[in-house]
Amino acid sequence: MLAIKNNIMAANAARHLGINYEALAKSVERLSSGLRINSAKDDAAGLAVRELMRADIAVLEQGVRNAQDGISMLQTMEGAMAVMDDVLVRMKQLAEQAATGSYSDAQRLIMQAEFAEMRSEIDRIAESARFNDIQLLNTSAGATVTIHFGGYNDYITVGGTNMTTANSGLAINAVTIANAGSARAALTALDSAINSKDTARARFGYIMNRLESTVAVLNIQKENLMAAESRVSDVDVATEMADMTKNQVLAQAGIAMLTQANMMPQMALTLLR
Repeated sequence: MLAIKNNIMAANAARHLGINYEALAKSVERLSSGLRINSAKDDAAGLAVRELMRADIAVLEQGVRNAQDGISMLQTMEGAMAVMDDVLVRMKQLAEQAATGSYSDAQRLIMQAEFAEMRSEIDRIAESARFNDIQLLNTSAGATVTIHFGGYNDYITVGGTNMTTANSGLAINAVTIANAGSARAALTALDSAINSKDTARARFGYIMNRLESTVAVLNIQKENLMAAESRVSDVDVATEMADMTKNQVLAQAGIAMLTQANMMPQMALTLLR
């Protein structure tokens, strides 16, 4: 019906143009953000799944950093024990030197002075070796550290060790090399001290290896979870570009038809002339 008051064709064309324009805007939003889900109205269930995955990914990333910090802490302690190793070797060398009969007591006193300084250095290292003010070589300061990563029960507990010369493991606080007899006894005590130190150092080593394996596993888990989150949330660029091209054509067609529809009432004027 040819009418002047109501232009049904124009209203219909405008409605379809609005729908196509909204679809075009949605495609632009998705392509510019790289996300298929930009708000809850895009996919409410998908948004909930994505946010849970993002939280899990963040926890895994922090777990990796926690494990790497744990490795750094153990490397600090193990490096201090490497210096202790050199000190103990020097002390044993001095004990062996003092044990022979070709030196005088006065010369052994000189050796004993260096021996005592080396022993004091071990205690200093055990006390000063710290990571974020955490001590693992002097259990008198409290030395059990829990390295947490991932879920509630995902952690490794690292126990410290007492590397001071007065403890039962090293037990060289009272050892002397002032005479040949005590120097020979010192050799046995130093062997025990070196074995105790090596045992503790090895324990730090295999915990570091375990943490490195943990980092590798966490990185794989994070990678797989990121792939899953991408499938849920990220936009398929090829598909969205095809939709955007279709919506562009439809919007252009809608504008053209709206122009034509707006001209239809003018045809009624020809009948009024």
